[in-house]
Parts: sequence; structure tokens; C-alpha cells
Amino acid sequence: MTISLIRTLLLYVMIIAAVRIMGKRQISELQTSELVVTLLISDIAAIPMQNTGQPLSSGIIPILVLVSCEIAASFFMVKNSRFRKLVAGKPQVVINNGTVDQAQMKRLRMSTEDLSEQLRQMNVFSIQDVAYAIVETNGKLSVMKKPEKDQVSASMLGIAVPDHGIDAVVISDGELSKFSLELCHLTEEWVMGVLNGQNLRLEDVFIMTANPKKNYYLIRKDEVQKKHSSHGAQKGGR
Repeated sequence: MTISLIRTLLLYVMIIAAVRIMGKRQISELQTSELVVTLLISDIAAIPMQNTGQPLSSGIIPILVLVSCEIAASFFMVKNSRFRKLVAGKPQVVINNGTVDQAQMKRLRMSTEDLSEQLRQMNVFSIQDVAYAIVETNGKLSVMKKPEKDQVSASMLGIAVPDHGIDAVVISDGELSKFSLELCHLTEEWVMGVLNGQNLRLEDVFIMTANPKKNYYLIRKDEVQKKHSSHGAQKGGR
């Protein structure tokens, strides 16, 4: 039992490391080669987990080989467009200048219901609003609306919108994020100054977002919020 637990933990760490090495992607964004490697790794890792008679190397070595192959394939796909098309395919246009390419949809085995569903997921509820729709190599649909159906932007109206920079979570459940502080060009001293001004400790904050212009939004933890409310009620009663 103990041996099985240790083997499982080792393979678990190994798979996490392998996925990290291959890069960060969501399942829906995996290319064909990445999906194949991911499925193979899960199957290979299951064998030594279930069969303690199998040497652990019978799972680790194939995983390392697959990860190496995927890294090599990714490298060649970056360097060689023909190799990339061979492995990952190429984007396919299913709506071209407002016209649905029925032949292309048949080649992709894509039904009208599939097209409508993916358009709705892109907040497009009428096919007449679409100028171009492209099925990417990962299977996701990219959509460009017709100009008259697109949302009006500030630049179209000639309005100058102030740029406050990116909003990032600088405190999450009482923990300070140094990465977010660097991203927003803020300091820990500034954050603590804001908290001191509101008589709060770091561990009292559930979430705090801020941007480079030092605009911030803060939410206290529930227990801290209730404590402040009860103190306010007691003061009011007196």
C-alpha cells in the first residue's frame, strides 16, 4: 500500500512537471500533437500506478521521451511552416465575406448546429451579422462581424479614453502578490499605507485589486466585515 502511494505521488509530480515543460494551455486550446501526448502520458502513467510489479522507470522513461518529442515538434513547427501545417493543419474559413462556405463545412464535418452554437458562444446570435468566421487549428472559431453590426468603439466616436493600465489582484485572501505589484509598478509600502488608512491588516483582506494609477478596490473578509458592522451598531446604540 505504501509503495503504491509513493509511486503514485512520484508519477503525479512527474506528470505536472511534464505538462509545465510543454507549456500552459487549456484543454480546448491544445494542438493535435499536444493532445495526443497528453492522452498518452495519462495512459502510460496509469500502468505503473496500478501494477506495482512494473518498475517505475517503465512509466517515467516513456513520459520523458514523449515530452522530448513534443518539445522537438514544437521547435520544428516554429521554424518550418510546412511541418506545422502537416502536424497541426491550417485555419479553415467557413464564412467568407458574409457567405457560408458549405463545401468547407462538409470537409470539416461541421453541421449548421455546430456553427450556430460556436457563434452564440462568441455572442453572435445571427449568422447575418458575420463577415468572416475561421475555424482555427485548435478547433475554436474566430469571428469578425460586419462593420455595421460591430459594436461602436470610443475611437469611432473620436472620444479619448484615459488609460489606467491593467488591474491586478495585489492581495488574495490575505496574501500579497509581488508579481502583481511589479506588474502595476506599485510597492508593498503603498499597499500597507492603504490598509493602515482603513485600519486593516493584511490578513483582514479577502481581495484587493489595483492599477498603475493607484486606483484600488478592496473587499474585506466576511468575518472582518461582520466585526465592523457589529461595532458600528454598538456605537449607534450608545
